[in-house]
This record gives sequence, C-alpha cells and structure tokens, in this order.
Amino acid sequence: MGEYTDLIAAISLTLGVAWASGINLYAAVAVLGVGGATGYVDLPPALEVVQDPAIILAAGFMYCVEFMADKTPGVDTACDTLHTFIRIPAGALLAAGAAGPVDPAIAVAAGLLGGTLTAATHATKAGSRVLINTSPEPFSNWTASLVEDVVVFAGLWAALTHPMLFLAALGVFLIALCWLLPKLGRGVAALLRRLGTWLGLFKSNAGPATGRRVQPELERLRQGGILTEAEYHRACRRIGQSNERFAS
Repeated sequence: MGEYTDLIAAISLTLGVAWASGINLYAAVAVLGVGGATGYVDLPPALEVVQDPAIILAAGFMYCVEFMADKTPGVDTACDTLHTFIRIPAGALLAAGAAGPVDPAIAVAAGLLGGTLTAATHATKAGSRVLINTSPEPFSNWTASLVEDVVVFAGLWAALTHPMLFLAALGVFLIALCWLLPKLGRGVAALLRRLGTWLGLFKSNAGPATGRRVQPELERLRQGGILTEAEYHRACRRIGQSNERFAS
C-alpha cells in the first residue's frame, strides 16, 4: 500500500509541476522551493536545488515581474510569446526531476509527457489572452491573471497534499482542453487574418460597408494594446484607399 501511495504522489507531483509551469513557471518554482525549504514537502533529490534561497528569491522576483506584465493588455501576450521558449523546456525538466530517483528511461518519459502538458497549458493561456485582449477594457485581463494565479497555487497544493483529487481534476481539465484548444486556435487564426487584412498583408475584397464595420474593431484593438498608434493609422489609411478603389 505504501508503494502504491508513493507512486500516486510521484505521478501527481510530476504532472502537477508540468501543468503549473505552463501557466506560471515562477509561481511553480517558488511554491516548490518554499515548500521544500520549510519541510512542508519532501522533494525528490533532483528537485532539491529549487530549495536554494537564491532560486527562491529569483523565482519570487520574476513572479512579481510577470504578475505586473500579466495585467497589461498587449504586454501579457508579448510575455507569453517570450515564455514559449522558457516555460516548456523548464516544465519538461521539472517533470523529469519530479519523477524521483528512477530509471533514466522513465525520467526521460516523464520529461516528454511533462513538456507536452506544459505546452498544452501554455497554449491555452496564451491563446485565451490573445482573444481577451480584443476587449478594450483592462478588467478582463486583471480577472484572468488573478484567476490563473489562484488556480496555480490551489492546483499545486492539491498535487502535493491530495494527489488523487488533483489527478481526477487534471483528467477533467484535459478533456475540456481537447474541446477548447481547437476553438482557441480557430479564434486566434481568425484574429490574425483580420489583423493581416487591416495592415495590408492580405488582399481583401471588402467594400465601404465592410470598412465602416472594421473601424470600431480597429479602435478597440488600439485601446486594448494590440495595435500601436502607427499601426492603427496605417490600417485606417489602407481601408480608405481600399474604399476609394472600390468606389472607382
């Protein structure tokens, strides 16, 4: 029974740290580091390095930086884009370390699965933020960011203290992810096509009526931080030129 419990705990920690890393890597590292340093949780040997005060301070500082960036429309998407190259490799390494002192093949397998899970949660966060940024008011960004932080801390707490509960919740999350990710992908692709058309990167057969409908959308994107002032005015000029060609 003890071996079974240890196995479930190891799986929960492996998947938990990978899942959390895709949403907020620095919060995950800080929670593990503080938990290990205070004796609240026994970390596998490969993860004991995160208990070092320097790593805890660095993770805490970067968490504060990301906490502020996540509340700013446009900046959050830029931050997510940059962290595509940070969260996924780090999530894979943490998952491999969380597997404990096991056969190297199992550690590599844990890293592969963990990296995939990190990529999925990161894509969900980044994609949803792109769509949220089309809203001109900032409150949706603040709400989404705060919810993400609460979910990460609660999820890691569950993974460390209630492994079976966390694994059950993760299963539900993955099922929902299979439904949500394609929709997010289509939404982001449609938004990028519209932006490309407004910026003149793609040809459009839009007439004056479509141009009038596009103008408020451009204004909302500018207010949301998706378009800079220069991009906004460039797109407006292109719409005007398109309308003139259509009229002639």
